[in-house]
Amino acid sequence: MSAPRSQLPALVLALAACTHDPGHGAEGNDDARDSSDEAVMTFGASDESSAGTPEDGESGTDDSPADTDAESADTDSTDTDSTDTDSADTGQPCTETTPGPPTDESYAFELGGQLAWSHDAGSPAGWFHTYDALDLGLPGPETPVSAPHKVHLLLPRDYDACGPGYPVVYMNDGSSSFWQGGSANKTWDVPGALSSLYAEGLLDAVIVVAVEPNDRDYEYSHTPWTGDLDPETCCAVEDYADYLADDLRAFVDAHYNTLGDPEHTAIVGSSRGGLGAFFVANDRPDVFGHAGCMSSSFWLGLDPVFGGDFEGGALADSLLVALLGETLADPDVRPQLWIDWGLIRTGGFHNEVIEEAATTRGIEMVGLLEQEYGYALGEALFGFEDPEGEHDEDSWGRRFPDVMLAFFE
Repeated sequence: MSAPRSQLPALVLALAACTHDPGHGAEGNDDARDSSDEAVMTFGASDESSAGTPEDGESGTDDSPADTDAESADTDSTDTDSTDTDSADTGQPCTETTPGPPTDESYAFELGGQLAWSHDAGSPAGWFHTYDALDLGLPGPETPVSAPHKVHLLLPRDYDACGPGYPVVYMNDGSSSFWQGGSANKTWDVPGALSSLYAEGLLDAVIVVAVEPNDRDYEYSHTPWTGDLDPETCCAVEDYADYLADDLRAFVDAHYNTLGDPEHTAIVGSSRGGLGAFFVANDRPDVFGHAGCMSSSFWLGLDPVFGGDFEGGALADSLLVALLGETLADPDVRPQLWIDWGLIRTGGFHNEVIEEAATTRGIEMVGLLEQEYGYALGEALFGFEDPEGEHDEDSWGRRFPDVMLAFFE
């Protein structure tokens, strides 16, 4: 197994105190949405066509972010940042504006017909936009996939609306990507990780899109994991892959300065979210060129981690590989993969059982990809064993910088 390209020192997982309450969630924004007295800045077109058609121990969908107190939404004195540089495409002066630019106070604004909050915790990595209920207007009956999602974006501190564009990293389980949240009340502290990489000149700036699931088991799974689940209704990761690739990405690319090609688009997740990242990227390699799969639940449908009549078997014969095998076998289209696991087995069920299963199947997956599908370690595939790794956000956040360097250095 290859070591990561760079071993950075352990990060101090403490985000600078916000000027807002990061635990204040959708309730406050609902209040603001109903208030006719608040000034809401508008950026971009509101045409809907622009939007496009605890178990595993990490964070769930707890409300996390932006300060949504209507009293803090002071937008009257806030102007957009505009840039007057030549457009690379037309040779004409660029007139794009920075949506929801950072200010000392959080405030509400509208972009593409969607209400968002701009808030700045002072991180050198950038500032944040939070959509409490990003509604892409998807057709058909509402499901956990098609329903509005809470979505957070981390925009680079020197975000340039007229520049060449930024790579985009999509993250599953987005409630703990930037702040403490979820069932474990821990964080990856992605802003802290990126701040260190930027300060050392190791990574160009990226946009991070952290997506909170409505039902993580449903959205990240391809097959039942307990004996009482119906395989016809339990799992919709294929729908989730299309939601990210076709709908959410369309909104992000339409309203932010992104590099939209697979080479500059990654998805990252852990545990069940790591399985989801693996599936999404291999199901839609036309969009996602990289997948960071940490402590992933490759055991799903094979091992009785949560009970049920599962008899094991080889990953090579699993439904997961059967569904994605065509992509895995094609070097011209398959995404670059990071697969890792941790070796700590003390501290409870999540380390003793879930991380143990993630380790066994992670090792097996790396071997399968290398031996049967011809992946080259250190190039198309990175496998990493963390001797101090646990099944928690602290460990995943500590490894996050190496994932970024593997994909974008």
